[in-house]
Amino acid sequence: MTRRTDAHPDLTRPEVEAPFFSTWRVGTPERQKETVEAIAATWESRPWPTQGLLGYYVYTGHNGTTLLHHSQWADEQAYEAFTKVHRQERVDEIDTAVPGIERVALGRYRHYRSLTRPEAEPRVPGCIVIVDVEFDGPDPARQRAWVDAVFEALESEPNQHPGGISAHFHLSTDGTRVLNYAEWESAQAHIDALAAPGEGIGSATELWKRVQTWPGLTENGGVNRYEYALGLVPE
Repeated sequence: MTRRTDAHPDLTRPEVEAPFFSTWRVGTPERQKETVEAIAATWESRPWPTQGLLGYYVYTGHNGTTLLHHSQWADEQAYEAFTKVHRQERVDEIDTAVPGIERVALGRYRHYRSLTRPEAEPRVPGCIVIVDVEFDGPDPARQRAWVDAVFEALESEPNQHPGGISAHFHLSTDGTRVLNYAEWESAQAHIDALAAPGEGIGSATELWKRVQTWPGLTENGGVNRYEYALGLVPE
């Protein structure tokens, strides 16, 4: 069966070989809430569709108009099998409850590197920040090199902002994008980190300039903040 969970996903889970991310545009905060409720009702009324789906998580955008979806698959074959048998009936039921949802293309990724602060007591993220960057063409080596440069910049900071919890970098399977799923204590902590003067995220250090002006990096993507809304896992 399908079980709801309050636990955030483990982005480093080794069984997850196909982490997927997508965005739905729903229009208003009220429709965000209605859509999350429709997703929960649709999924909880049915058995868990396949062993190859390890978890499904939904987040509400702080912009009041979008939902982020993160699904953890054992492999892409499990997802393809799900789409053939189980996906459409779920989509139809959700669309009946909340008409007019715009579904942005599904992004297929692979986890590459994570940075997590060692702590005596684990912290529950109050905000998920998605940093999505795109390059001007497919190049897996460039994807990895850019992430490695980000790590070098992060690790060079003498005073990292205390509100940051972790960063999980994913490479798109088509070789064109990098997605960072970052966990923060709160949205305000992330806002403060971006605005802080001197060394740190968003600062004008040479290492960060190198990251921001990487050859082939386009202006697409951006930084978006989300709040955890729904987690679904198998019993």
